[in-house]
Amino acid sequence: MTHYVSGESTARAAGAIEIPAVHFNSLYLWTISLVAALGGLLFGYDWVVIGGAKPFYEKYFHLTDASQQGWAVSCALIGCLFGAMISGTLCDKYGRKLLLLLSALLFAGSSLAIAMTNSFHTFVAWRIAGGIAIGLASNLSPMYIAEIAPAQVRGKLVSVNQLTIVIGILLAQFMNWIIAKPVPTGASALEILNSWNGQTGWRWMFGVTAVPSLLFFFGMLSVPESPRWLARNGKPEKAKRILQRLGGEAYATQTLTEIEPTLSEEASASLRQLLDPKLAGVLLLGTSLAVFQQWCGINVIFNYAADVFAAAGYNVSDILLNIVITGAVNLIFTFVAIAMVDNAGRRKLMLFGSAALALIYAILGIGFHLHGQGLYMLLLVIAAIACYAMSLAPVTWVVISEIFPNRIRGAAMSVAITSLWIASFVLTYTFPLLNQGLGPARTFWIYAAICLAGFFYIRWRLPETKGKTLEEIERSLVR
Repeated sequence: MTHYVSGESTARAAGAIEIPAVHFNSLYLWTISLVAALGGLLFGYDWVVIGGAKPFYEKYFHLTDASQQGWAVSCALIGCLFGAMISGTLCDKYGRKLLLLLSALLFAGSSLAIAMTNSFHTFVAWRIAGGIAIGLASNLSPMYIAEIAPAQVRGKLVSVNQLTIVIGILLAQFMNWIIAKPVPTGASALEILNSWNGQTGWRWMFGVTAVPSLLFFFGMLSVPESPRWLARNGKPEKAKRILQRLGGEAYATQTLTEIEPTLSEEASASLRQLLDPKLAGVLLLGTSLAVFQQWCGINVIFNYAADVFAAAGYNVSDILLNIVITGAVNLIFTFVAIAMVDNAGRRKLMLFGSAALALIYAILGIGFHLHGQGLYMLLLVIAAIACYAMSLAPVTWVVISEIFPNRIRGAAMSVAITSLWIASFVLTYTFPLLNQGLGPARTFWIYAAICLAGFFYIRWRLPETKGKTLEEIERSLVR
């Protein structure tokens, strides 16, 4: 199966060999992108499964105060942070593929260990190990896809990683709903603790992650290494063979011609290179967007869904169903983003998402302030998730996977994703404290203010990158 696209964008570079058209092997391209994107599915599942298990493991481990509850949810972010920090150095040295295989094994092992634990300290330790897998996958899956994808469809293919994250989120929400048995209205904490949910159900919620983890591992064994990593590490012939399979001889020759000048400097990305004034602007841009994607506040709805919906008047069984509904909306609007990202462009979608979330959070805060309950509040939450799913969620990953220069992409992505997980930890850990101290209304007004600030920053700093090769983007941003 082939796909016809114009080769015009690749002919714009100075001295480029003009290629009138390229017939891409779409079946091969989409297959390896989907396999790599399974890292995103596991990221999404492992990240959100805790939201449905929360009412039950809290009773099992007798977690009663806000700091304990916040630590149980946010401890995985310590692992995410560590995984993101080490991913840049390790993937530059050993390649993208090997590190993705390692993340698959960590996902499988940690999920099974959590399912069998009887100690809260062990629970935390294995959640941190699972977080390392998330940190690796969140960095490497979009990076791998961006490095192997042609410019004309790179936005769609990198957005597929976000699609699999969303599918993982929905799968976790659906499995939580299926696994959990109905909880009677007004059930006491002791009744929940002694129920099947409180003793066994939450274990299955975590344990089933091992199944897609093993599928990811065996799938990654069959995909090639990133051609840009191979070219960067003195293996241009192997890179060329992969590029030939993707788009033919002329495409492979042209792509390597564009890659080579960007790799001519020092092979390994040192701290000195990342602090180079010519690179400081693009590093700050990528890092700021990664932080904003978290501080826009949407993840509190996924990780603390039970608290958000309980404040809106729903009982435990209804909450689990509502979580599935929000996951389905998340999936549907991610497809909207995939359809639009290479046409509407990255910048417009990012501006829309930040402005829309600011407005919705402001109204949601008013709803909580007026003690609004029921369908009205559910619809506002759904609207927020829909806007996020078609804008900030996928497009941020697209932008930060494509704006960094070839020679420092691994290290720079590591810095950006590390910043993302630090921001996520701050968001996740502080929500119970803010919710308890300020109430949900003021908490969501804070997120609205952050989204408004993000809108003006994006308008000021983010250029449009759609339809450009990675090398063209590098030349426009690094001068």
